[in-house]
Amino acid sequence: MVMNNLKPYTKYKPSGIAWLGDIPEHWEERRIKYFFREIDNRSETGDEDLLSVSHYTGVTKKRDRLAENEMISNAKTLVGYKIVEKGDLVINIMLAWNGSLGISKFNGITSPAYCVYRSLIGGEKYFGYLFRTKEAQQEFKKQSTGIIDSRLRLYTDKFFNIKTVIPTPEEQTAIARFLDYKLAKINRFIQKKKQLIKLLNEQKAAIINQAVTKGLEANAKMKDAGIEWLGDIPEHWEVWRLKYLINGKLKYGANESGGDFVENHPRYIRITDFDKSGKLRDNTFCSLNPELAEPYLLKEGDILFARSGGTVGKTFQFKNYDGVACYAGYLIKAEPNTTKITSDYLFAFTNSGIYDQWKSFIFNKATIENIGADKYSLLPVILPPLTEQQQIVYYIEKETAIINTTISKIEKELALTEEYKTALIAEAVTGKIDVRNYEIPTITEPETYNELEEELYIAAEDETEYQNEDVEE
Repeated sequence: MVMNNLKPYTKYKPSGIAWLGDIPEHWEERRIKYFFREIDNRSETGDEDLLSVSHYTGVTKKRDRLAENEMISNAKTLVGYKIVEKGDLVINIMLAWNGSLGISKFNGITSPAYCVYRSLIGGEKYFGYLFRTKEAQQEFKKQSTGIIDSRLRLYTDKFFNIKTVIPTPEEQTAIARFLDYKLAKINRFIQKKKQLIKLLNEQKAAIINQAVTKGLEANAKMKDAGIEWLGDIPEHWEVWRLKYLINGKLKYGANESGGDFVENHPRYIRITDFDKSGKLRDNTFCSLNPELAEPYLLKEGDILFARSGGTVGKTFQFKNYDGVACYAGYLIKAEPNTTKITSDYLFAFTNSGIYDQWKSFIFNKATIENIGADKYSLLPVILPPLTEQQQIVYYIEKETAIINTTISKIEKELALTEEYKTALIAEAVTGKIDVRNYEIPTITEPETYNELEEELYIAAEDETEYQNEDVEE
């Protein structure tokens, strides 16, 4: 992959370290124990800022990520928590293998179950980048103790025994400065693209909302829906509770754990098996034993509602799947009664702003946001005649087609950007590119992304060429 037109170092040597490969000739290889020491100072008051560790964000202040009314900790006291100083490396030893670590930007305290390390040679930022690469994570997993992923632990003796590289102090600084600059620009680019997706989704929701609440006739006579927040609806439309529009009752899924996909076993549908648009993915598979799955089998057009968690209230449509499938226990199934409502219309309705308004009314924010079958059954659904439902769905599909295509393109671009970002970090910290003479602009200029977009275009070409070579072979 081409990186900013940066060249490699002039001379390399085998590192003797499987996860690093060849390294610049003048770089050293040493075990981690020679440049980090473990710190185990404990808080006497528990009043310091509580820090959390995530593979997404590294080390952050817990209070900055709290939802409304969420407690900062379930622990009775934070006395005895480990003290962290700025520049310390904090590792969640249970999740080191997936990158749950980072260099702290804050003074604070963290869980006694985590490990805190302090550099003996400086270069904290460099090592923070190095240890969060996929290559490092794979080595951490290899050195962790445990039988399955959920039981793995990267203990200090194993961590300290890992061999890694040490560039010169000047290069550590240069690499960190280069990555700070490039990643800040990439992250701003990602944020702008995500903001664009948000605006496009709002535009899409407005189209859906107008169609399912007001219909397609501009001059249609209106009436009060009978529910204050629903407003006026076309005179000949009705409002029904969801429980009267489905066959049978809303049904919870199987409280079982799915296993590896087996050809003649039902596919086990989880929330993660749906994409952001609520449609079933074709690249994630899990199975459930036929006997366990039998009471939870899905039919074409079934609508699945998420019960809790980060996707609470989101809906998914089971459609255009050729095989047999069942669904997980944190999903609730509604089988539309097609003599009253079409699956496509119900799915569209649950993607409208009016549905979002309903969710905000029934969330219990005092504990955890959760919507059970009892609450979903009372969902007011604005119901046009069947022929109009079909017309509305056709209109929505036509009007949102370009928006969906644009969103899909941006999401692919974001995926490529994340891949590029990951590769850029790995190339820099392992010496595959030489950033010593990279000039970081000192004059503030209007933000442009031409250079980045050109690099992404080249990276995409490289990836396509690489895949084509694999096919030819």
